[in-house]
Amino acid sequence: MSRKVASVSRGKRRSAARLAAVQALYQLDIAGGVAESVVGEFNRYRLGGEVEGARLIEAEPELFGDLVLGVTQRRAEIDERLATVISEELPLDRLELLLQAILRAGAYEILTRHDIDPPLTISEYVDVANSFFVRRESTVINGILDKLAREARPDDMGDRPHERQSEAQQ
Repeated sequence: MSRKVASVSRGKRRSAARLAAVQALYQLDIAGGVAESVVGEFNRYRLGGEVEGARLIEAEPELFGDLVLGVTQRRAEIDERLATVISEELPLDRLELLLQAILRAGAYEILTRHDIDPPLTISEYVDVANSFFVRRESTVINGILDKLAREARPDDMGDRPHERQSEAQQ
């Protein structure tokens, strides 16, 4: 496998880190394993470069590692916070594993990464959802993360719409 890393903006690297973090969290849910090992595997083989002629976007390894390890270490707390904003008719554990991974990563970022604007975070995870699903699932992600952000960081939300420009577009 040849690894040629594409030079891309910080925003695109952060977007790629979010997507990779969701994939890693999903992998951990499906196959089990140790989060630190999965982070190492992704850093060595999956974040950036070229695989079989297809160019991969370089991901920001610091954000990627923080998301995967943070969600893994604080999963119970994150699930508890998500449970407060998810409809009782459709609890977190009844959602598809991939949707759970997206919500957990987004919730972790909203709850702990005060250096990142919540509307931006919401927009980024809606984009991640759109990578895997059609509109319905991304609407679910949007609604849940918006409600969580309004509860957890109301001063950072205000009346601003969350459909702001993603980091990848900056």
